[in-house]
Amino acid sequence: MSSTAYFDKKSLRFLHDLALNNDRVWFAENKQRYEETVRQPYLRLIADMVEPLAKISPHFRADPRTQGGSLFRIYRDTRFAGDKRPYKTHAGARFFHERHREVAAPSFYLHIEPSACFVAGGLWHPESATLKRIREFLVENPSTWKKAVHNKIFAQRFGLGGESLTRPPRGYPVDHELIEDIKRKDFIAAEAFSDKVACSTELRDVVVAGCKGLAPMIDYLCAALDLEF
Repeated sequence: MSSTAYFDKKSLRFLHDLALNNDRVWFAENKQRYEETVRQPYLRLIADMVEPLAKISPHFRADPRTQGGSLFRIYRDTRFAGDKRPYKTHAGARFFHERHREVAAPSFYLHIEPSACFVAGGLWHPESATLKRIREFLVENPSTWKKAVHNKIFAQRFGLGGESLTRPPRGYPVDHELIEDIKRKDFIAAEAFSDKVACSTELRDVVVAGCKGLAPMIDYLCAALDLEF
């Protein structure tokens, strides 16, 4: 357990206020609040995740650099979006595979948002070639996936999410035991936690436990993509 909390009520209050005032003028006037209550605490948390994450997998990284590291920018990319609000109303960080810049790879993810905090992992919207490799791996290796994901402990903690096809993809057996998973367009799972936990000294331990629980699924996805775990 960390000796101090990373976030507090001021952190969540800033994100709440940003959701109500999502414009550049307001953000400029309140940027110091963002730095002090959200960004800097998050970077400290990421730095404190380096060692425990390495114990889960030596091939995943918690990178506390201010640019190009684990912490996502607060700024939204609105170039091709119908929603032109300039800022995200949550703070997110990705603990990525060491080869994520070379090939598509699963990752662990932490999401801080008022009344919607969670730790997650997997692959979100993989490209068609990546999706095809995972589906073919599911067809050939169903038992390992069932052991990793379709077990009582995993199901009690994590919810599988994302989008799925309404019908089985062409070329796959419709009667396959994992057909519902083969239909998935995303391979992600998440575990929610409360605002109280987010603002407590327990947060790092909760994130570490979440990553440990998600590790079998991440390991399977790495195997499907010929990545080390």
